[in-house]
Order: sequence, then C-alpha cells, then structure tokens
Amino acid sequence: MKRRDFSARLAAAGWGATALGGLAGANPAAAQGGTPVEGTHYIKLGRPLQVPADGKIEVIEFFWYGCPHCNAFEPALDAWQKALPPDVAFRRVPVAFRDEPFTTHQRIYYALETLGAVPTLHRKVFAAVHVDHARLDSLSEIATWMGKNGIDAAKFSEAFNSFGVQTKAKQARQLAEAYRIDGVPALGIQGRFYTSGTLAGSAERSLAVTDYLINQVRKKA
Repeated sequence: MKRRDFSARLAAAGWGATALGGLAGANPAAAQGGTPVEGTHYIKLGRPLQVPADGKIEVIEFFWYGCPHCNAFEPALDAWQKALPPDVAFRRVPVAFRDEPFTTHQRIYYALETLGAVPTLHRKVFAAVHVDHARLDSLSEIATWMGKNGIDAAKFSEAFNSFGVQTKAKQARQLAEAYRIDGVPALGIQGRFYTSGTLAGSAERSLAVTDYLINQVRKKA
C-alpha cells in the first residue's frame, strides 16, 4: 500500500512467473525473469545509511498493520526470514505516512516488542484488523484487545505510553524517510537498497530480489 491508493494483488511466488492484478501492469519488466535490474526491480540509495556494526547484513521490512498487502505478505515473509543464514539480521519497522492511525499502530508494535510479545501477537494484530475489522486506533480499545489475548492491559498501556516506545516510533519514521519508502510492504537492505512488491512485480518476488541484493552486499563486503 502506497501513500496514494493503488490496487494490487499478490502473485504466486517464483521469479519469472506472470504477476496478477495491478502490480504486473505497473511494472511488466518484473515478469521477465533474469537478473533484477537497478531502477526497475530495486532502488540503490544515493547515500548509504548507517547500519549496525555487528558484521551482519541488515534487512528491514517496512510495514503498517492497516495495509492489506502487508497482511497478505506475512506468511511468505515469515517463512523466508526464519530460513535466513546467520550473517543476515532481519527486523521489522512500522511506518507512519501520517500521524494517525499510523503512529498508534507503530506504538502497538513497539509496545509488543517491549513486552516480548511480537512472536505471539504480531500476526494476531493483523488478523484483528483485516479479519475481525477491529480499528485498534484508540488505547482503550487496544488495551482491551490485548487483555483478551493474554497481555496485561495495564502493562501494555504503560509500555504503549513509555518514552522508549515513543522514541522508537520517531526513529522508525526517520528511517523510513531516509530509505525514501513511499509504500508498504517494502524491504530495505543494508542501508544501500530497497525493493517492494510494486518494483519487483509482487510482494513475494521482492524476497527474490532481496536475496539477490544480500548476495551483492556479500560480494562487496
């Protein structure tokens, strides 16, 4: 989902297969197969960003809980990140294209992270929004939902309102701006590149482009 509305559907995985819906029409070159092309299937940042100095290749998924494409992407992304080699570090960053409801959803994620509950509740938040049609845009509603899902409502509210969570949300917004992310889901690679479903031809194909870019980073390390 971009800052501006667009219509797209996920295609079947596999580089070179024909994409379904608006994404293939927006970027037919992505269905041609072969080596991903800079400027077509991924973007190289003009100025590399600072990354953690831990010797690992950083991959970031930029997402928003309200994005149906992010929700649809989760199963493939989750399987992909669980199979990453030891030299790749993966993390998620919630975006905020405007204040609300984006900022609230950012704080949901970072409060869950603070409480160690991302592994158990991240996918459930997506389901609450896209299957149960919960808005989750007010703290009272969110805390009640958390209480029904095994998280102490008072502890969640404390984390949600904490300085640490607010700081992480601000930093996430700055990072998305530095990567020039204008739609989600998108993947940032080692502060040098980013790709997305729109660029790659589908959200799942963006994982193949990311694998290619990880290897490019390795070659230049």
